Amino acid sequence: MIEISRQYLEITNINQLKDSNYSHEECKIGLVKKTDFQLNKFLYRQIGKDHRWIDRLSWSDQTWQHYLNDKYVDTYILEVKNEVAGYFEKIFHLETNEVEIAYFGVLKDYREKNYGGYLLSNAIKISFQKNIRRVW
Repeated sequence: MIEISRQYLEITNINQLKDSNYSHEECKIGLVKKTDFQLNKFLYRQIGKDHRWIDRLSWSDQTWQHYLNDKYVDTYILEVKNEVAGYFEKIFHLETNEVEIAYFGVLKDYREKNYGGYLLSNAIKISFQKNIRRVW
């Protein structure tokens, strides 16, 4: 049996962010249209296979579409030289005024090149653009 540990992090003020110093003109982060569930599905499978993500493997296309059509769920894509390199999903929790970074990761070819820190720093900054209580 393999033991898997899950850790949760939180930040309650944007001033707590130790921003990634990595910045490069070849990178851009953009919001994905809600209709593009195949991209989320692909990234979940490709990134998740190295991290034992299994909870969504059985989702139908209809379930993916329903989830991503939620007005409180947004997906952002990291592109490096116009190639998809990673993503994050953020969920706004109205009742607690918080943002959950539900899934986050970079594709294997982009790991250990500072793209993960860059993406996470930007995910936190994007999340704090609304006057929220915390990001977790």
